[in-house]
Amino acid sequence: MLRPDPTQRPRLVEIRNNLIARVAEAEREGWHGEVEGLRVSLAGAEEKLNQLATEERRRSTVVALGMPTFGQIATRSSEITAPQQDE
Repeated sequence: MLRPDPTQRPRLVEIRNNLIARVAEAEREGWHGEVEGLRVSLAGAEEKLNQLATEERRRSTVVALGMPTFGQIATRSSEITAPQQDE
């Protein structure tokens, strides 16, 4: 599955709105085969917009990594042993 480019969101919104208008026109004119094809395209455009929204929410979520305490840092450095020397 291809990921939509976030910068193309306005274009996808425009495409979705155009498809909604075209579905309404096709229903009004009785073009039943056209209605079904347009609805498939509309569902695809809406899915891409949903993907963008999901990705945006995921990227805006803050993950707290925490700050190590001095004791944690000092313990790590004391675990380092000096290299053994051959006698």
